[in-house]
Amino acid sequence: MRLVFLLVGLFSCAAVGADEVDFTLPDINGNKVSLSDYRGKWVIVNYWATWCPPCLDEIPDLVEFHEKHKDTDAVVLGVSFEEVNEDFLVDFVDSHFMSYPVLRMAPVPRTELGPVMGLPTTYIISPTGERVARQEGPITSVALEAFLERKRTQLGTAQAAPVPVPVPIELAATTR
Repeated sequence: MRLVFLLVGLFSCAAVGADEVDFTLPDINGNKVSLSDYRGKWVIVNYWATWCPPCLDEIPDLVEFHEKHKDTDAVVLGVSFEEVNEDFLVDFVDSHFMSYPVLRMAPVPRTELGPVMGLPTTYIISPTGERVARQEGPITSVALEAFLERKRTQLGTAQAAPVPVPVPIELAATTR
């Protein structure tokens, strides 16, 4: 059994939750999409690649989460973190029923949100545009639901604002 952790407030020299973050990337159709387009909602930014088995395993969970929340309080943005043919990527997204927006980005060691040391890597952005959490490794819809519920409970609201917590928070126990 292995534990999956979501780190809140702890990552290399950068204060999480301190500043608004933003980026603009092209989607698979060539349209520019900005993180700030989604202010007012939680944004799950998932860096992934077509060749990455754990990335492929989490796609159904990300689709489930996105479909449940997209019209209310949260969205998923997938960032294809590889250099791959555009037609191949469009076919891949369609064949995996990825209903959330997929953006394109060449791999770099540090993104506007922070480091991407391995794939998948997921950042959670608050409705006010602040980084509040980072997960290296696979994530599940259950873990995302639990995280957002904890944030809502902390503030006693349906749409929680970020609460920086400088300690790891256990998301879920998973088995291989």
